[in-house]
Amino acid sequence: MESLVDQISNFSWSTNPQKYYDVIKEIIELFKDGGEDEIVSEAAEDLKAWETTKLTIAVTGEAGAGKSSFTNNIRGLKPKDEGAAPIGLTETTQEPGAYSHPNFPNVIFWDLPGTGTPGFPPETYLEQVNFSRYDFFIIVCSKRFCSNDVHLAQKIQAMGKKFYLIRSKVDEDLINRERTDPETYSKEEVLKEIRDDCEQYLEKHLGASNPQIFLTSCWDLDKYDFPLLLKTLGKKLPSLKRLAFLLSLPNISPEVIQKKKDAQKKLLWKIALVSAFVNAVPFEALKICVDPVLLLKSLTGVYKQFGLDDSSLTQLARQVQKPVEELRAVIQSPPEKDIGSNLLVELCASEGGPILSFVWSIKDHFVSEGLDAGSGQPAWNIWR
Repeated sequence: MESLVDQISNFSWSTNPQKYYDVIKEIIELFKDGGEDEIVSEAAEDLKAWETTKLTIAVTGEAGAGKSSFTNNIRGLKPKDEGAAPIGLTETTQEPGAYSHPNFPNVIFWDLPGTGTPGFPPETYLEQVNFSRYDFFIIVCSKRFCSNDVHLAQKIQAMGKKFYLIRSKVDEDLINRERTDPETYSKEEVLKEIRDDCEQYLEKHLGASNPQIFLTSCWDLDKYDFPLLLKTLGKKLPSLKRLAFLLSLPNISPEVIQKKKDAQKKLLWKIALVSAFVNAVPFEALKICVDPVLLLKSLTGVYKQFGLDDSSLTQLARQVQKPVEELRAVIQSPPEKDIGSNLLVELCASEGGPILSFVWSIKDHFVSEGLDAGSGQPAWNIWR
């Protein structure tokens, strides 16, 4: 049965909050009976579990397939950015290397040496790279999947782990085909040919029926199958690891940004509850009690997740070759340097969204039972 905290987290902010009156009524009853400790304790435990959740992903394949480029791309990094995996024309990954996500240190991608490279024979490969540490594997190839890829996939499958197959560098195939046969060139036909070739080989040698292949290019993340890959990777993960993966995704499309936004809103309900009732201190400017450290930390985190922090904006400006001030000029949120107690006062004093307005409209139920409605509601207002 869904807990009350989960019911609150799963509110749809775009619908009429009257629909959720039963949930609000249950909150009132809990507070009336002195049961706020129960709901706040559950929210605090969920947040603690979230903060300690680790997601470990292995990126492997044959030498030169584009493993390091993929490791950088999925973390939103370019080759020269700090923390990027080194790339080159020859095999640059000689030992397993761990690369944390710049904004989510608990999301770690392991760039593994290619299967069959010197020192990493296929027969002992998984043992050498410490197979058990990874949540799932991504197998990358740049031409066609080969016997080493199939052998690796079979061993991963036999050990009960998930793997995903990526055919990289399809942009190069398209360019080459157009150059060699411009009169009959068809982008759709070339992509279908690549996909069919991979599927037929894997069906024959891996024994997989309709294997899912993701066609990608490190230069065009919003094209081909990269968006579908991101959507697929998180589906089979436990809830907290799925949330970590989703919030770590690069902001490559409006769809990804919206998914991150929806996921963040569910998490922020719990942050608001904990801020209002755990380690809350008087906030004299508004005569309320909140945990300002938690709220400021959460605000900073949101900025990083959506690329609004100074470091992300500087990186984006370099990528699109625009002045960073030009990018800042179109951002509606306050600049990162303004995140502080004054901003908290402004956000706490502002009007909430429709659900929060409904909660505020029944504040008399809280106050009549001796609870200061001003303690919790402004914390929620911050996240409208």
